[in-house]
Amino acid sequence: MVVLSTVLMLLLVLERGESEMDSKIPSSEKATEWGFPDQPLLGSCQPAPTCQKCILSHPSCAWCKQLNFTASGEAEARRCAHREELLARGCPAAELEEPRGRQEVLQDRPLSHGVRGEGATQLAPQRVRLTLRLGEPQQLRVRFLRAAGYPVDLYYLMDLSYSMKDDLERVRQLGHALLVRLREVTQSVRIGFGSFVDKTVLPFVSTVPSMLRHPCPNPLEPCQPPFSFQHVLSLTGDAQAFEQEVGRQSISGNLDSPEGGFDAILQAALCQEQIGWRNVSRLLVFTSDDTFHTAGDGKLGGIYMPSDGHCHLDSNGLYSRSPEFDYPSVSQVAQALTAANIQPIFAVTSAALPVYQELSQLIPKSAVGELSEDSSNVVQLIMDAYDSLSSTVTLEHSSLPQGVDISYKTQCGGPEKEETGTARGQCTHVRINQTVDFWVTLQANHCLPDPHVLRLRALGFSEELIVELHTLCDCNCSDDQPQAAHCSDGQGHLQCGVCSCVPGRLGRLCECSEAELSSPDLESGCRAPNGTGPLCSGKGRCQCGRCSCSGQSSGRLCECDDASCERHEGILCGGFGHCECGVCHCHANRTGRACECSGDVDRCISPEGKLCSENGLCKCNRCQCLDGYYGVLCDQCPGCKTPCERYRDCAECGAFQTGPLAANCSTACAHTNVTLVLAPILGDGWCKERTLDKQLFFFLVEEEAEGRAVLRVRPQEKGAGHTQAIVLGCIGGIVAVGLGLVLAYRLSVEIYDRREYNRFEKEQQQLNWKQDSNPLYQSAITTTVNPHFQRADGSILSGKTH
Repeated sequence: MVVLSTVLMLLLVLERGESEMDSKIPSSEKATEWGFPDQPLLGSCQPAPTCQKCILSHPSCAWCKQLNFTASGEAEARRCAHREELLARGCPAAELEEPRGRQEVLQDRPLSHGVRGEGATQLAPQRVRLTLRLGEPQQLRVRFLRAAGYPVDLYYLMDLSYSMKDDLERVRQLGHALLVRLREVTQSVRIGFGSFVDKTVLPFVSTVPSMLRHPCPNPLEPCQPPFSFQHVLSLTGDAQAFEQEVGRQSISGNLDSPEGGFDAILQAALCQEQIGWRNVSRLLVFTSDDTFHTAGDGKLGGIYMPSDGHCHLDSNGLYSRSPEFDYPSVSQVAQALTAANIQPIFAVTSAALPVYQELSQLIPKSAVGELSEDSSNVVQLIMDAYDSLSSTVTLEHSSLPQGVDISYKTQCGGPEKEETGTARGQCTHVRINQTVDFWVTLQANHCLPDPHVLRLRALGFSEELIVELHTLCDCNCSDDQPQAAHCSDGQGHLQCGVCSCVPGRLGRLCECSEAELSSPDLESGCRAPNGTGPLCSGKGRCQCGRCSCSGQSSGRLCECDDASCERHEGILCGGFGHCECGVCHCHANRTGRACECSGDVDRCISPEGKLCSENGLCKCNRCQCLDGYYGVLCDQCPGCKTPCERYRDCAECGAFQTGPLAANCSTACAHTNVTLVLAPILGDGWCKERTLDKQLFFFLVEEEAEGRAVLRVRPQEKGAGHTQAIVLGCIGGIVAVGLGLVLAYRLSVEIYDRREYNRFEKEQQQLNWKQDSNPLYQSAITTTVNPHFQRADGSILSGKTH
C-alpha cells in the first residue's frame, strides 16, 4: 500500500512539472528567430598565396590585386581576407577580386495551356546557365503549371495465363469504354495492347510438345501456345481496332504461380518505336492475378545471362530472346520506366496486392489498384490511378557530377514544405490550372573539369529544364602583364597584383638574383640591430635583404604574429575584429581583449527604464551588481521584498475584494492596475500566494515606468485548494480497496476449507464395510516357510507365523 501511495504522489508531481516545463520551453523556431543579431558566421577566410587558392579556400574570401598593397615584409598571402577587412586595410573596392556565382536564364517561355493540351508549356524556365563558386549555394526557381487536357498514351499490358480467362472476356470490350472515359480529361489519347505469360523453358512452362501447342487443361477450348511477351497493338486512337485485336487473343498457360511480367514491362519501356510512344504522358497498365519472377529466377531454367537492357522484339512482336536472358531486376525495371518517363499502374487482385504495393514504393511515380476477380472495375481503377498520378508533380534531376549537392524546397500553394538533401521535390493534389514552385538549391564543393548538363523534369510529363553547370575556379584579373615593368623592369610576370619571377630572380618585386641570396650584407637586413637571433625572427625567409614572412606574421623582421590574439568562443577576436601584431582591433561598438564585449546596454535596462536598477554597472551588456544586490538586473537583495510580496495584497483586494487592504484598496493600490485573465500559469514568472482563507491564487506582475504596475490575476478555480484532500482521499481509497481484496481472498479460502472438511466427515460416516473386508486393508502378519526345517518327531514344519 505504501508503494502504491508513493507512485500516485510521484505521478501527480511529474504531471504538474511537465506542464510547467512545457510552458517554459520555447519552440525551436522561436529559439532560432531570437538568436543574437551580431553572432559571427562560423568558418573564416584564411590567407592564401595566390588569388586562385584564395577564392577556392572559402566562399567569403576576396583578393586585393592593388599594387604594393602588402607592407614591407608582409606575405602576399595577406591579400586574401574578408572583403570588409581588405577595405578597412585600404584596398580600393575596384581592386577587389571577388567572383560570385550567377545564373543566366537562356530560355524562358511563359507557362501556357496550349490548344486542348497540345503545345502546352508546363515547366519554366527551359534552359539556364548556372555558374557556381565553391561553397556558395545558388537557388533556382522552377515553376510548373498543370495544364488541362494534356495528351495521354496508355499501353494495356495483360497477363494471359489460364487463371485470367474470365478477365480476357472483359478486356475484349474495354477499348470503347476506356477511350470515352479518358476523353473526358483529354482530347488527345491513344491506347495499345500487349500480353505476357512466362519464359518457355522448364520449370516455368511445360516443354512437352503437346503442352507447348495447347497448355490449357480443357482440350476443346481455344488456347494459344505460351510465350514470354507479345506486342499486339501499337498505340492508336481507334477503339474498334483495339477491340478487334484483343478479340483475337486467346488464353494460354504456364506451370508455376509467378508470371514473367517483368520481361514484358522492360520490353514495353525499351521498344519505344515499336510501341509507338509519343512525347506525352505515358501510362502502362499492368494487370495480373499473381506475383512476378525477378532476377535470379532464370537460373532454375538454366538461364544465367543477365538482362542486357535492349529491345528484342521480332517482326511478330514477340520477345525472341527470352530463353537467353534472365528476368530483369526491380532496379532495372524502375530505371527503364523512369528513363522512358512511363508511369506504371499495377491493377492486380487482392491476393497479390501487398506485393505490388511494396514494388510501387521502389518505382517512382507508380500507382497500385485492386482489380476485381473478373476485371469488371478496370476502367474506374485506371481513371482513379490516372487522377492520382497526374495530380502528383514530382521534380527529379539526372545524375549529378561528383562534388555537387542538390536540395529541394517546394511551395505547393499551401504552407511551405522544405525537404533538405532529398533526391526530388514533390507536390500532391495539384489541381488543373494550378501553378506550383520548386526552389532548387545547388552547391559545388569541387571544381568541374568541364561544363556539366543537368536535366530537371517532372516525372510523367515530357518537358524538362536543362541546366548548364559551370564552376568558378580561377580569378579573372585584368592586370595580367608578362614581363611587367612593375616587376623590376620585366623580371617577372604580373598577375593579380603579385609578381611571378623568371628563373634565377627572387624577391617580392624580383629585385635580386639567386647569386645574391646568401650575401652577408643582405642577411644583415633580416636580423635585429644586435645581430643575434634567427633570420626574420624564425617566421620567414630572407630574400634580397628583406624578410618575406610566412603565414600570418608581419613586420620588418616578421616580429608580429597576426594569429596570436585572444580568442572568444574559439574564434579569433570573437569574429568582431581583426588581429594586428597580437592585438585585436575591434569593430565599432565592440570592446575587450578579444572583442567579446558588446557596447549595447539593452540587456541591462530594467522595466522601469533604469540601468541595472541603479544598483550596479553595465559591462559587456551584463549587469555587475554592487555589494548586497543580486539578480540579472541587480533588482534583488537579502532584505528586499520580492515583487510577489510587494503586490500580493493589492492583487488580492483588487481581484477578490479580500485581504488586509480590502477596506481602502483603491487608495492603497492606486499605483496598480488589476485585471483578471484566464491565461495559464507559465512558470516562475507568475506569483503564487495565499489569501487570508488559505486559498491559492496566481498573478503576474508587469511593472511599468514611474512606479506603476499592471497585475494580471488568474481567477481562483473551484477545488483548487483541496489538492491535499484529493491526494489523501485517493490514498485512502487504494488502501481500502487493497484491504477489501485481502479480506475477500481470506474469506473465500475459509469457505473452501470448511466445505472440504464437511465432505470428508460425511464420507467417513457413510463407510458400511468392516475392517477385514476393506479392500484397502493389509494385515500386519506375515508367514514364511523354511523347507529344510524338521521337528523332533521328524515331521516337516509347513510354515511359521510372526
